[in-house]
Amino acid sequence: MFVLFEESGAFKAGTVLADNDNSLQVETSHGKRVKLKSGNVLLRFKEPSPIELMNRAEAGAEELDTDFLWEVCGDDEFDFESFAAEYFGRSPSSVEAASVLLRLHSAPIYFHRKGKGRFRKAPDDILKAALAGLEKKRQQAEAMEQIRIELVAGRLPPELEPMIPQLLYRPDRNRLETKALEAACVDSGLSAARLLLKCGALASTHDFHFNRFLFEYFPDGTAFPRFDLPDPHPALPLADVRAFSIDDATTTEIDDAFSVTPREGGGWRIGIHIAAPALGFARGSSLDTIARQRLSTVYMPGNKITMLPDEVVESFTLAAGRVCPAVSLYLDVTAALAIVGHESRVERIPVVANLRHHDIEPLFNEQTLEQDSVAEFEWKRELTLLWDLATILEAGRGKPSANQNQVDFSFYVDWHNRSDDGPGYVTISQRKRGSPLDKLVAELMILANSTWGKLLDEAGIPGLYRVQNGGKVRMSTSAEPHDALGVDCYAWSSSPLRRYVDLVNQWQIIAVLTQTDPAFAPKSPDLFAAMRDFELTYAAYAEFQRHMERYWCVRWLRQHGHPQVDARVLRDNVVKLESIPLVFKVPSLPLQLPGSRIRLAIEHSDLVDVDVGARFVSTLSEPDPETLTDPMYES
Repeated sequence: MFVLFEESGAFKAGTVLADNDNSLQVETSHGKRVKLKSGNVLLRFKEPSPIELMNRAEAGAEELDTDFLWEVCGDDEFDFESFAAEYFGRSPSSVEAASVLLRLHSAPIYFHRKGKGRFRKAPDDILKAALAGLEKKRQQAEAMEQIRIELVAGRLPPELEPMIPQLLYRPDRNRLETKALEAACVDSGLSAARLLLKCGALASTHDFHFNRFLFEYFPDGTAFPRFDLPDPHPALPLADVRAFSIDDATTTEIDDAFSVTPREGGGWRIGIHIAAPALGFARGSSLDTIARQRLSTVYMPGNKITMLPDEVVESFTLAAGRVCPAVSLYLDVTAALAIVGHESRVERIPVVANLRHHDIEPLFNEQTLEQDSVAEFEWKRELTLLWDLATILEAGRGKPSANQNQVDFSFYVDWHNRSDDGPGYVTISQRKRGSPLDKLVAELMILANSTWGKLLDEAGIPGLYRVQNGGKVRMSTSAEPHDALGVDCYAWSSSPLRRYVDLVNQWQIIAVLTQTDPAFAPKSPDLFAAMRDFELTYAAYAEFQRHMERYWCVRWLRQHGHPQVDARVLRDNVVKLESIPLVFKVPSLPLQLPGSRIRLAIEHSDLVDVDVGARFVSTLSEPDPETLTDPMYES
């Protein structure tokens, strides 16, 4: 005697070894012995053999028309043997009964299982819905396959074009387009970014990185929404000064300027003038909404995304040849450069010059000052005076000058030049940190920010401060010390065209100077929220800038044909190139002291992962013992 039974969702047939009424000992066609309850047996038969039954039943099931079975089936629950007898019009053979069972079981959309060997016909509406779902899945599978084929062939299917950012940066794995892309990546052996670059979905690797940032922080694009133009600044007194700014050649948001005016009886009146967009629009205006959302200008090599629209920047930037509204801090300085008094004003200032680093630094630098050989030029007298004052201010803070061994790097991208890597040819120039112009501007800005921070604190008006204690820098609404700068408080207020924090502080400063209600009252929850959002966003923008600088460093190496380069060891196998600010690991680097100069051969680079592979060539020199204490080499 043989039996047909179900085990683990599969139908099996076997030979009965022992029948104990309630249970059976059965040996399957594969030689496995199992114990079955009598209720689990679906069919008992004497012929054919179990293997032959299963083979013939599977073939017979394929010949049965599922749609016809559903049509002739009644609406009540039934068992497969009774239905087989009705279908064949006679008592079915074991093969025929098993064939019907297999067909019913394989069509769960048509026949719902109601127990072992028992089924019920699916209602018409449910069947139609299920069949529609199957057809939809079939069509989706065909569409996925077609997309996969196109991608593997290096062609971009048109249906993917509007979805490129989502596919790259936030893929929805429930969508068929994402599944097709992932399948194509497996077949091609490429990542999604590399495959889509190959298909022309992105113009260049630069767009891959830049668009990722836009996708996260500017999902609606970088265009500004409609806004109300700034109100004409009120009739302010005109200052009797000749203001000039000192900036990099690419600076367009000129926030700060200076003036030097002789005082009667000797000494000078030195002005620190800050552009005043806070006079043009108020908190809650459309421009405030824009600035509050962006929180800062985003900088990157060859491009920037400004916090304020160009028209607004143009209205308030301290451009030469214009009279501009400003918040000014005046210092009364004796002939010996002692500050004997200060005063803050809201006024208009005539800007007569925008001095640029590349024009001034060849004439006015550390060497010419040390040798007292500064050549004559129009602004020599003013700059020399401000430099002398900055040196005194620095000493008064009790902080040493910036590390003269450190170098700042400037990136310039010529977008009209193109290479195999896409648009853009990068030039990276070096500039020694702590130059006289740097110190001059930095010290006067520190003085202005600390002075105005105290002004707000003494007036009981809240502001946003940079605080450092215990080595950690953070934002605060309290006027606390900044240990690294050596000041009692430090309120960012010198870059209101570029940072929302500075704009907020400028509103508060103007309120004190004009004796009007401040934009933010004490303990304002909106002020706390702006501070929190600014910290997070400003850090993210800075990280993006570092990432793009790293990208352009790799582009620079590729432009120069992966040359041999000199580097300094930072720690273990981490090095920093001397010619460009690129830090990476060199696995082949033998044990070196931090600060050692080495030579490397660049072997490959990757603009998607933004990384390079290098091989150690030789050691150029051991470190100077004095440099071993430089924080640059600390772990």
